[in-house]
Amino acid sequence: MKQQKFRGTGVALVTPFQNKSIDYPALERIIEYVIEGGVDYIVSLGTTGEAITLTSQECREVLDFTIKTVARRVPIVAGFFGSNFTDALTTKIQNYNFDGIDAIMSSSPAYSKPSQEGIYQHYMAIEKVSPLPIIIYNVPGRTNSNVLPDTVLRLAHASEKFLAVKEASGDVTQAMKILKNRPEHLLVLSGDDPLTLPIIASGGDGVISVIANALPTQFSDMVRAALNDDYDTARRLNLDLLDVHPWLYAEGNPAGIKAAMSILGLCNNELRIPLTPVSDKIYQGLKQELSKVSGFVKA
Repeated sequence: MKQQKFRGTGVALVTPFQNKSIDYPALERIIEYVIEGGVDYIVSLGTTGEAITLTSQECREVLDFTIKTVARRVPIVAGFFGSNFTDALTTKIQNYNFDGIDAIMSSSPAYSKPSQEGIYQHYMAIEKVSPLPIIIYNVPGRTNSNVLPDTVLRLAHASEKFLAVKEASGDVTQAMKILKNRPEHLLVLSGDDPLTLPIIASGGDGVISVIANALPTQFSDMVRAALNDDYDTARRLNLDLLDVHPWLYAEGNPAGIKAAMSILGLCNNELRIPLTPVSDKIYQGLKQELSKVSGFVKA
């Protein structure tokens, strides 16, 4: 049985900073903004949240603050990005307090470029220790190893604990192969905002989004319309946002979305090294495109 609470729009929440420290008033402001904007759930400590630049203590504090602020109004997914050492990740999961968290999301190992069998065994090791449902995060642009459809399907058929795949290969055909052969419980979520509409039109269940940090109402409305088969509305909203997407990734994520959040007045345009803010050219181009979006209002 599909977990319906993870259909629709999940937002991969940014982590705001002020003078290199986590800006908790801004984080609270952003959480309220995206919930009021209509997102269906929040993903904390993902790629967009710059989790790899946070200490273990900071990660725990951000997650605890998010749980407290959300106050069960929407589900929360926590990112668990393992090292190349599977045992280290599973030990962390075994010893973690998951109170207030509804699911975990984990990408395949990076850098080591494991085989499909290695990826399968890695995720099955997570499945063995995780008390929560798991979202498989396939993002070969960062991990340098694609989780192929056969591997996703093998995992999903092996355990219903794998509730979803966040498919960020950039290949709609790959998503369709999963959709064609998936077990009933497996959700297929877009991991690339510009491909969300075609993936939903192919039978997908939603998205874990970057742009929903800045434009939660517009993007959530597009996703909701598509899931309700109102494709006239979905196409109109999608095209309204289409020219914003390239600016968000022109100099990498989360640099682009942090710039957008700064333009909106939601947080500072600050990242932690080795990530840096976008150039002024990109900032001004993004600002111009955002101003063209229907319903664009500074916070």
